[in-house]
Amino acid sequence: MSRFFVEPANIKDHYVYIDNQEDINHIKKVLRLSQNDTIMICDGHGKEYKASIEEINHKEVKAKMLEASVSSGEPSIRVTLYQGIPKAAKMEYIIQKVTELGIENIVPVMMHRTVVKFDGQKGQQKKVSRWQRIAYEAAKQSNRGRIPKVFAPISYDEAIGQMSRMDIPLIPYEQEQSNALKDVLKDRTDAKSIGIMIGPEGGFDDEEVKKAKELGLSPITLGPRILRTETAGMAVLAILMYVMGEV
Repeated sequence: MSRFFVEPANIKDHYVYIDNQEDINHIKKVLRLSQNDTIMICDGHGKEYKASIEEINHKEVKAKMLEASVSSGEPSIRVTLYQGIPKAAKMEYIIQKVTELGIENIVPVMMHRTVVKFDGQKGQQKKVSRWQRIAYEAAKQSNRGRIPKVFAPISYDEAIGQMSRMDIPLIPYEQEQSNALKDVLKDRTDAKSIGIMIGPEGGFDDEEVKKAKELGLSPITLGPRILRTETAGMAVLAILMYVMGEV
């Protein structure tokens, strides 16, 4: 069943209204749906509605609600990925895949070894808008009930400050030898907020690791193999979902 996201304000009086022009065109010209066809509508906050199309015009698609439910595609844990911004299209790939795996928030982080530069505030906003669009498309494809929020880039200091207030803050670090992920997660299935900090291509520098430790954040090892920046976050997220009973 085709799936679409709308704002909560577009759901009213037992009807759902799709007014996104791209979605309208997709319904009309690609899917070739018509009156009485059934679609699934999500409000982007975990609720979904099975609805029957009543009217399609160039401004909106009007559909009557048949049933409402809580989305089954959403995990109970809230995981935020703090990603050291990588080069080229790697960030887009990361956003797409962690969205499929159930991430709630994605926070790009500027670190000492980050080489990506933005063309001023306008360039940054344009990039974040594109990243948010990728999360939107991935959420539709993977049967999510929420669209992960992609935030504007923040500093490393801001990121570790946010993580220090979470139930489980995870910082995979290639030079850590003893503090394993499985040990940190042991008997922590009650945790609700989890943060994952992933370094950019060049990894963390020593000062960044020192700052994290000063705030009480303990780096962890993911084993003897060194993972790429576009692999590490996905690997940790997949393990989390399994350990927390979400897979």
